[in-house]
Amino acid sequence: MPAPPEVVYQTLERLDLYPQWWRQVKVAERIDDDTCRVVVQSRLPFSLRITAHRSRADAIEGVLEARLTGDLAGFSRWSLSPAPRGGTSVTFSEEVEAQRPLLRRLAFARPVFVVNHRTMMRSGERGLRAHLMRR
Repeated sequence: MPAPPEVVYQTLERLDLYPQWWRQVKVAERIDDDTCRVVVQSRLPFSLRITAHRSRADAIEGVLEARLTGDLAGFSRWSLSPAPRGGTSVTFSEEVEAQRPLLRRLAFARPVFVVNHRTMMRSGERGLRAHLMRR
């Protein structure tokens, strides 16, 4: 990413502001300092409603982690480190399981969900990059 780790961290830390730069994040409503309700929708004709509960926020180590509940349950994690040529290397990882009955019944469509997720993540990367370049 075209910004120093501390700037990227501060941007990713504000989940309630993701709709400003990630078009598939339709709603991000802050409940308290550590909890945010999120609605995401990519190309598939339904939205996912997730509550993100901050479980780790370590600016020194460059790690932001959240426990997820709702339509998906599990965790997501951003890991940041200085990039060799300046800027920030960003890694997103997650482990989730579908909780919504419809998603569980559509398990056979997993390849479609994987493609949809990749599309959403690429869009998020482009949106974050553009957002950081505007700062």
